[in-house]
Amino acid sequence: MKAVIQRVSKASVTINAKQVANINKGLLVLLGIIEEDTQEDISWLSNKIANLRVFNDKNGVMNQSLQEVDGEVIVVSQFTLHASTKKGNRPSYIKAAKPDTAIPIYENFVKQLEADLGKSVQTGEFGADMKVELLNDGPVTIIIDTKNKE
Repeated sequence: MKAVIQRVSKASVTINAKQVANINKGLLVLLGIIEEDTQEDISWLSNKIANLRVFNDKNGVMNQSLQEVDGEVIVVSQFTLHASTKKGNRPSYIKAAKPDTAIPIYENFVKQLEADLGKSVQTGEFGADMKVELLNDGPVTIIIDTKNKE
């Protein structure tokens, strides 16, 4: 799994002119899934995101987690995170999991993150043409790959 995590002041997801997710202070998580992803990847990444200390404390130091600031989360599936641009100019998405594999992993990830946070997580819609808007706070953007835990 690969995640692009953005600290936001606000974010939303719109599908067919209808807003399906909307948060204020929190994290927007773009999630890419490959065929090899397992429950171990889900658990590890969810725990990492739930406890990631990227919010400012009273001294202006990034030292607080999503839970400590009572932040919100939107998780958006994004197969293009696994694009290969090695050859030519047209990205290859061969590494991205097919929907029959990716959808259950995506849904399990959302459930795990809800359990780790103890609150509901908003989402986009898997496979939909989504319009994602955000106001990146900082900016703070972090990329995490469960296959490279360094």
